[in-house]
Parts: sequence; structure tokens; C-alpha cells
Amino acid sequence: MAAQDAYEQHKLDRLILVPAAQAPLKPHEVQSSSEARLAMLRAAVEWDRRFEISDVELRRGGVSYTIDSARYFRALYPHDELYWIIGGDQLPKLHLWQNINELVGLMEFIFLERPGIQVRAHPEIPGLCLHRCDGHLLAINSTELRERTRLGLALDYFVPHKAIVYIKEKGLYRVTS
Repeated sequence: MAAQDAYEQHKLDRLILVPAAQAPLKPHEVQSSSEARLAMLRAAVEWDRRFEISDVELRRGGVSYTIDSARYFRALYPHDELYWIIGGDQLPKLHLWQNINELVGLMEFIFLERPGIQVRAHPEIPGLCLHRCDGHLLAINSTELRERTRLGLALDYFVPHKAIVYIKEKGLYRVTS
């Protein structure tokens, strides 16, 4: 839903979804395998021609720094306007991102608000260009979805059906004894 909101509101030509190998600011977050996350993403959006998937960060492996992907996409699309879509909760942390000063020169940011999160950008990032996305505000995050799965609660209405089927078939995010 967030991808659709950003795509429509900002009249994007394409929207490329990029799963991270390992988020640098979330080093202890429980994850499924790269293959499983890529398969879930494909199941969720394969029918929707507005969205593409890039496995550039998964192939690179290790910690996924946005600057590396920004350089990759800038080389791939040298004349395009590039945007990185983030949750509004990431704005106060932007100053911690790897090579943020170079990053803001390569692309602009679209931020999505999350309910209950005060959106404030870090003021010390020269050249930072932010675009707000007023979309469907959802009070949900990936940690909550993994916890719902672990507890055996339904993911219906939170996650595309084909991704739910994949999660159940593979037994992802379940506690093993």
C-alpha cells in the first residue's frame, strides 16, 4: 500500500523494490533468508506491472548501505530523477546513514508518515530534499508482522495473500524447538 501511495502521489515512472541483505541500523533484527524474502516480495507484487524488484543488495550480501544502491541506480539511470522511499520514522536517523552527504546529492527522499510517529528531519544534512507522501497511514511494521506470525495470528489484510501463503508453506518466523 505504501509503495502504491508513493507511486501514485509522486507520479513515478517506475518503483523498484529493493530488499536489504542486512539493514545496518537493525543488526539484531530477526529475518528470514534472502531467498525467502525475495520470494515473498515476488509473490506480493508479481501481478502488478507498476513495480519492479531489484536483488542488487541481496546479491551484494553483507550490510546493505543505501549509498551503494544509490550509486548503482545512478549509474543505471544517469539522467533520471531518483527517489528513495523511507518511513518517516527514519528521518531523525538519516544523519547516521553511511555517506549521507553524498547520498543526498544522488537522490531525493520521499517519506511516508506512520501513525504516532512525530516526523522530524535531522537539520544538519545540507542538500537534503524531502517529499512527503500523504498516503494511507498504517500503524504496522515488519517487527509486528513477524511477531504475529510467531504467535500464530492472522496476517490477512496486512500482507498480500500470496506472500501469506508462502510464509505458511515455508514455516517462516515460527519458533522452532
